[in-house]
Amino acid sequence: MAAVNPAFWAGKRVLLTGHTGFKGAWAAIWLSRLGAEVTGLALPPDQKPSLFELAGVGELIRSRFVDLRNGDAVAATVGGGAYDIVLHLAAQAIVRASVEDPIGTFETNVMGTAHLLEALRSQTDLKAVLVVTSDKVYANAETGRAFRETDPLGGKDPYSASKAAAEIVVQSYARSYFADRAPVATVRGGNVIGGGDFSRDRLVADIVRAARAGETVTLRHPEATRPWQHVLDCLAGYFRYAEVLATDPAAPRALNIGPRPGGPAVTAGELASLGVAALGGKPWRHEPDPNSIEAKALAIDASLAREAIGFESRLDAPEAVALTMDWYRREAGIETARALCLEQIEGYEARS
Repeated sequence: MAAVNPAFWAGKRVLLTGHTGFKGAWAAIWLSRLGAEVTGLALPPDQKPSLFELAGVGELIRSRFVDLRNGDAVAATVGGGAYDIVLHLAAQAIVRASVEDPIGTFETNVMGTAHLLEALRSQTDLKAVLVVTSDKVYANAETGRAFRETDPLGGKDPYSASKAAAEIVVQSYARSYFADRAPVATVRGGNVIGGGDFSRDRLVADIVRAARAGETVTLRHPEATRPWQHVLDCLAGYFRYAEVLATDPAAPRALNIGPRPGGPAVTAGELASLGVAALGGKPWRHEPDPNSIEAKALAIDASLAREAIGFESRLDAPEAVALTMDWYRREAGIETARALCLEQIEGYEARS
């Protein structure tokens, strides 16, 4: 399987949206290590602590605080630079938050994507644009079958629907404005875990908060299955996909990045048990939420990534949980967040 190519990224001018979020902060640290010239575009961090601040991400890259819902501000910021690669990670990414604020979620995830693509029309040096959507873009009847890239899009909650709608926005812009200029594609990542995620309503973050406070974490759906993957596996897939998009005209324009095909399904309860044991926390407790509209079963088929771009995740769920909890355990001591991220990135690269 192909690894991330440092020679490709060295000196590349990269526009990274969402760099103040969990996954975006990891991406900024890794891209900086690879020698890319990164400009981040996002809202300021909306939580404390945040990996962006803990790891001093603003010291590594050029950081621009912009609301994607403001088309004029996006155009002015993007127009102030020239970029080779665009990685669009910024989003309102919490399902329950989307239920509470559907309009804000659609404004960010749909119109925010449209505003970015509109601003990129003036860029002349683009090699590839990769828009991150979600494993939740598929019309999910909860049969347990893993979704492939050719399956119908849908979404019964505002978050899922907004990401499915973003897929259609990307397709329309790609065909209408970028067909003869640069490939524009979407990538559908799995449920990502890793050190430095302190978001609301995220399983690992909830486990860590409960363990640090000596409390019991509660699960709404311990039986729910998700395509869990470590943030480094997910980002490695994104980076590899961008490399192929920029160099191979035959690259697919939509791709799942998830756990290795054929791997075992892991429930939220099983993942929580691993996490609680690693941190020495109290056993989790089940508190059903009868009003929840979250899917109980979700799996994606990542075999096309292996076939088309030579990428496959390297970490299974227990390894991903162990690496994640090791980060939190050591960060609670005297080790710095950036040093821990760099150590885990180096360890991941050495597995190739």
